[in-house]
Amino acid sequence: MNIDIEEFVGRYVAVWNETDPERRRAAVTTLWAANGVEFTDAAEYRGHPALWARVTEAHEQLVQGRGFVFRYAGDAVGHHDIIRFTTYMLPAAGGDIVWTGFVVVRLDDEGRILSDHQFGDPPAADAATGNQPSTRTVVNEFLRRSGDGDPERIAQLYAPEVDWRVDWPVEHHPAIPWIRPRSTRAHVADHHRTFGEVCPPAEGRVSLDHLMIDGNDAILIGTSSQLVKPTGKRFVMTFALRLVVENGLITRHHMYEDSLAVAEAFNQP
Repeated sequence: MNIDIEEFVGRYVAVWNETDPERRRAAVTTLWAANGVEFTDAAEYRGHPALWARVTEAHEQLVQGRGFVFRYAGDAVGHHDIIRFTTYMLPAAGGDIVWTGFVVVRLDDEGRILSDHQFGDPPAADAATGNQPSTRTVVNEFLRRSGDGDPERIAQLYAPEVDWRVDWPVEHHPAIPWIRPRSTRAHVADHHRTFGEVCPPAEGRVSLDHLMIDGNDAILIGTSSQLVKPTGKRFVMTFALRLVVENGLITRHHMYEDSLAVAEAFNQP
C-alpha cells in the first residue's frame, strides 16, 4: 500500500468537520473515486453527488447544528487495498464520546475510496446484567439519537425487519411525504431523513410527558411542534408512540398522532 495511512485517515475524518462547502466538495472528490460508494447499516451512497450530499447532511445536522466534532482514534491499520480505523463523535466544547464509528475502506490504485463501510456502535449492554441492553436503555438511546437528528444512527437501533405503523393511511394524505409503508431498517433511515428535509430539525420542538415501560414494551406520550418548510406553516400535536424492544433492537414502531393537524399544515395558504 503506497500511501501514508495516517495522512489518509486524517483527511477522511476532516471532511466531516469541514465548514466551507467548496472545500468539502473538493475533499469528497479527492477522497472517493468517481464510482465510489459508502455503505451504512441503513443506506448506500454512490458517486460524488450522493457522497457530497451525505457528508454535507451529516455536517449540517451534527457539526453545525448540534455542536459535535469528529475525531480519529489513532488506531488505523491497513494492508493491500484495505484500511480499518475508528472515529469518535463528541461535543466540540468538550465532553464524553457520544458515538463511535468503525470504518473499513477499500482503495483503488490511486488511493481513492472504492467502497466505504461504516459500522456504528450499538446501545451499551445493560449495566445490571451485562447482557443485551434493556428496553429502557434502548429507548433512552433512541431519544438521545433522535435529538441528535442523524437518520443513520437512529436506524441502527432498529431490527433489520420492523413492524412499522402510523394511525392514518397514506392514500388519504398523499401530500405528507413521510407517511409511507415501512418495514426495514433502511426504511427507518429514509423516514427520518425525509422528515428532517420537510420539517427542519432546528425549527422543531418535542417534549416528552410520559414514558411507561413494561417488559419489552415502551409507551411514549408527548407533544411535537414542527415547521413545515414547503408551506411555512407549523403544526402542534400530541402523540403516543409504542416501541417494542427485542434482543436489544426495536422491532415494532407504532405512532398515533393528530393527523388532521399535520395535514392542515401541508395545505397551501
